[in-house]
Amino acid sequence: MLAVIQTVRDASVTVEGKTVGSIEEGMLVYFGVEKDDRMEELKPFLEKLVRLRIFKDENGKMNLSLASSGARILFVSQFTLAGDIYKGNRPGFDNAAPAPVAKEFYEEALRILAQMGYSVSSGCFGEHMMVSYINDGPETFILDSKRLFAQKC
Repeated sequence: MLAVIQTVRDASVTVEGKTVGSIEEGMLVYFGVEKDDRMEELKPFLEKLVRLRIFKDENGKMNLSLASSGARILFVSQFTLAGDIYKGNRPGFDNAAPAPVAKEFYEEALRILAQMGYSVSSGCFGEHMMVSYINDGPETFILDSKRLFAQKC
């Protein structure tokens, strides 16, 4: 699993001109699933995501997590995160999970985040989405399950 995480002042997703998800201050998360990802890693992956201390405290230091900042999440599926851009000039998507599998991960992620008590808005899986946002900082982070769960020698 891959997540590109941005702290935002506001963010919204539209599909065919209709806003389907929006937040004010919070975390915009682009979420991609690779074909070798395992469902049992999803919850720990999301726990890491929400514990990240990437929001500024009263002194301007990145010291607050999602919960301690009161921020919200806009969660958007994005299979292109699994794209391989290193061979040739056209991205290859052989490593991306098939759509039904990725959708299952995406829907389960939304359920887990809500169950954890977070205020979550979302895009529409598999749709052409227009995402608008104001990145605060700019601050952008990448969370990769392969690195998160790598075996240590």
